[in-house]
Amino acid sequence: MEEKYTISDIFGENVFSDKVMQERLPKKVYKNLKKTMAGLQELSMGDADVIAKAMKDWAEEKGATHYTHIFQPLIVSLAAEKHDAFVTNPDESGNMITQLSGKALIMQEPDASSFPSGGTRDTCAARGYTFWDVTSPVYIKTGKIGAVLCIPAVFCSYTGITLDKKAPLLRSIEAVSKEAMRIVKLVDPETEATKVGASVGPEQEYFVIDRDKYLARKDLVFTGRTLFGAAPCKGQELDDQYFGVIPEKVGEFMKDLNTECWKLGITVTTQHNEVAPGQHELAPIYSEANIAVDNNLAVMEIVKKVAERHGLACLLHEKPFAGVNGSGKHNNWSLATDTGVNLLDPGDNPAENKLFLLTLACIVKGVDTHADLLRQSASDVGNDHRLGAQEAPPAIISIFLGDQLEDIVKQIIEKGKVDSVIEGSRLDLGISTVTPMKKDATDRNRTSPFAFTGNKFEFRMVGSNDSISAPNTTLNAIVAEAFSDAADEIEAASDKAAAIDAVTRKYLTEHQRVIFNGNGYSDEWVAEAEKRGLPNIKSMVDATETLTTDKAIELFGKFGIMNETELKLREEVLYETYAKVINIEAQTMIDMAQTEILPAVMAYATNLAASVNEIQAACEDADVSYETDTLKETSALLAEAKKAVAALKDARQKAASQECPKCSAHSYHDDVMPAMTALRAPVDKLETIVDKDIWPIPTYADMLFEF
Repeated sequence: MEEKYTISDIFGENVFSDKVMQERLPKKVYKNLKKTMAGLQELSMGDADVIAKAMKDWAEEKGATHYTHIFQPLIVSLAAEKHDAFVTNPDESGNMITQLSGKALIMQEPDASSFPSGGTRDTCAARGYTFWDVTSPVYIKTGKIGAVLCIPAVFCSYTGITLDKKAPLLRSIEAVSKEAMRIVKLVDPETEATKVGASVGPEQEYFVIDRDKYLARKDLVFTGRTLFGAAPCKGQELDDQYFGVIPEKVGEFMKDLNTECWKLGITVTTQHNEVAPGQHELAPIYSEANIAVDNNLAVMEIVKKVAERHGLACLLHEKPFAGVNGSGKHNNWSLATDTGVNLLDPGDNPAENKLFLLTLACIVKGVDTHADLLRQSASDVGNDHRLGAQEAPPAIISIFLGDQLEDIVKQIIEKGKVDSVIEGSRLDLGISTVTPMKKDATDRNRTSPFAFTGNKFEFRMVGSNDSISAPNTTLNAIVAEAFSDAADEIEAASDKAAAIDAVTRKYLTEHQRVIFNGNGYSDEWVAEAEKRGLPNIKSMVDATETLTTDKAIELFGKFGIMNETELKLREEVLYETYAKVINIEAQTMIDMAQTEILPAVMAYATNLAASVNEIQAACEDADVSYETDTLKETSALLAEAKKAVAALKDARQKAASQECPKCSAHSYHDDVMPAMTALRAPVDKLETIVDKDIWPIPTYADMLFEF
């Protein structure tokens, strides 16, 4: 019989939550830990021992036998972990005593030699450290390997260089809080707020397909995307998948997915079919940026695990299927004080909300000044296939404000004051049984990469397979800088109120070029953006170099988020990652073409030739034009594919021989990628000709319309 439960029955049951800490920790230790979590004091080793024992006891009661520091290395999107058992030497009687020490809780030493370091350390230098991030909840992960106590952590080298994505994020959170509080206090000197937190709600898109078909495709297994595949007879053109009825098999999977997430205290709420066949989305309620990042990484792992349990495969690649919508991860970002004031809430009268308008002006300044860095933060190999298509934001960074705010901004720029505000009208559908309601003052814009959506900004460029650490680190940093500049100007003025208005007007005037409410997909916008001087960075390879400009080094260095060495190592790691991923894809294409597809095509051509001979032998006057024409077309495409394989081999070898990481990445982008496209073209045409029983791999129709 199916187990029945309410969400409240299971929510957070596998989290070492604040409630659990209050129940299991001595009051003094609990208070000290809370002070450490607030950044007010270091955690003493004595308190750490007490906390570690309480965690271990709680975890063992839930069936855990191991613990791990879980962290985010630079080269992968998912988290890394090394499991250690709660095991010590047996006592004199041979009885096992389990233990987790305070030192092991705070710091661990995973082997760092196999993680990328961007040339900052020798291969033989193996020591690296993970440190417990006390601001993110400890939790228990369950699965076929058993239950494991997971301790969120940051990762650094022996010399203290950050080798992960989380340490810069935590530093950026502190930076934006500090600088935002300067603004808050200038606008409201009587405020009781002590900090400003960045909140994030990441929407996660993904595909699910039949697992057996997934395993039958080397490209999906090795690269996460289909390197070959002709368009099916039906795609997404009828828009009948979007918000359609969730297939029952997928619904069963989603039910278990929700349960697993809720047990970890992840507030997933929304689930629905996305635009493409086989594509879906889930979205959580907002949480603190650091926790949102950890939760999203857990979701990315859980969705794969649960899919496998249901005989499915989850695809997180940004573009697993050519010709249909890819998957993104909309990063909804906002700032709020610890007293509950949302700096991005316009309120009932946005024209008079000086904190909101100054915050808005600073964000506009930050996005315009560092559009290149914001674009880079959403760069990964798979996202190159998605950004700029008619399904995702263009590669050009712009800000959508909507009619109401754009009008307010225009009045501030032109007159220095706001005389009128566009209000949302009452929406009455003329149906007696449908209650009329006041509608929003402005529509939404799905083509904008950075859109204001009422009380937050939605950064829509992030890829579905990427961590949201880098985008939020960059967002926090660029806004912190703008806040800092604004605070410096206002603090230096004798009339603070007038200075607030003046800085707001100045920033909006100087950086208005980045505001665009129109269709971001249009060719006209590309031309207009060029006139405005906005950068149009089309690939990950081109975006990577923005990390080490003087402007970027000054930005991240000013707030201690990353130093020049840490930025340069990330640049090199990104170049290496791009080259390695495309190299794997190229080799996979060559292997599939040579060992699966072309032999199948040759078999089909042989059958055609035999058929022609047999028919003519039986009847000399028989019309064999279809067979001969098909044989000619097949043979021509086969020859084209053979030539393309050779060209791809040459391009890959040339790129692989480059010693400079940047040169290699550019060679893979400029030479190997076009060679891959050239090979795919004849193969996809052959798929539409060759007998389905002979074609060696599942087709798009097989995979996308299974349910």
